[in-house]
Amino acid sequence: ADRAQRAREVLRRAELRTGARSMPLCRPVSAPAQEIVPTSLPLANLVPSFAPRHRGRGRADPPDRPPLPVSDSLAHLVPEGALHRGGTLVVTGSTSLLLALVARASQEGAWVAVVGLPGVGVLAAQQSGVDLDRLALVPCPGPDAPTVLAALIDGVDLVIVGAAAALVDPDRRRLMARARERGTVLLSTVPWSGAHLVLTAEPAGWTGLGAGYGHLRSHRLVVTRGGRGSAGRPVRGEVVLPVRGHSDVPIDPLREAPAASDAAHLRLVG
Repeated sequence: ADRAQRAREVLRRAELRTGARSMPLCRPVSAPAQEIVPTSLPLANLVPSFAPRHRGRGRADPPDRPPLPVSDSLAHLVPEGALHRGGTLVVTGSTSLLLALVARASQEGAWVAVVGLPGVGVLAAQQSGVDLDRLALVPCPGPDAPTVLAALIDGVDLVIVGAAAALVDPDRRRLMARARERGTVLLSTVPWSGAHLVLTAEPAGWTGLGAGYGHLRSHRLVVTRGGRGSAGRPVRGEVVLPVRGHSDVPIDPLREAPAASDAAHLRLVG
């Protein structure tokens, strides 16, 4: 028992030092005080976000593990405007919406893992606002998908699960229970039985293009919300997701598209 306790203590220290865990290091009652090596982590990394979740039917987060924030423009899509720890969400129809949901949490220190989504690009994640220093990608987990996801749930705040992660219903039930215990948010791009929240996105149009010129700047989506509990009341609304910031690529005034009145008219020849 003592060796197992020491092994767990060593693992906690390693996770803290590598940034994979944000729980403060706590000395077990049975361990001598002199065995604890103080860490040099900044205080921002010691926010307790991985303490064991209180069991029960309630969905409220314990005070030492507040819910994960989302962008203000997306807050109306999730109950109480935040992602509650231990919950399971399904987001279909838009990978951009999925990345936008986890962007603010990653900016504020949460870790994000994307498993089984080989089509997700690092540039797309960055343009959605995800902090790439806190992003882990496992494009093709293969037959070890349940094991990979279980390991990530133990040390990552938000885990995105794509269609390339081969899971069966018993796997999903076990992963949901593990996420609920560890306080991790699961987000799936495919139907997931028992999910607390389901967001279905439908494209409504793009902005930024003119008559043959310009850049795609934002994407309009119509999102329908369903689920269980407080998310059971259907909600339907429109959101606009930026594709790139207007300052990302400076516009050369010499290359601006001509006004419609100045453009040369086409004429049929031959």
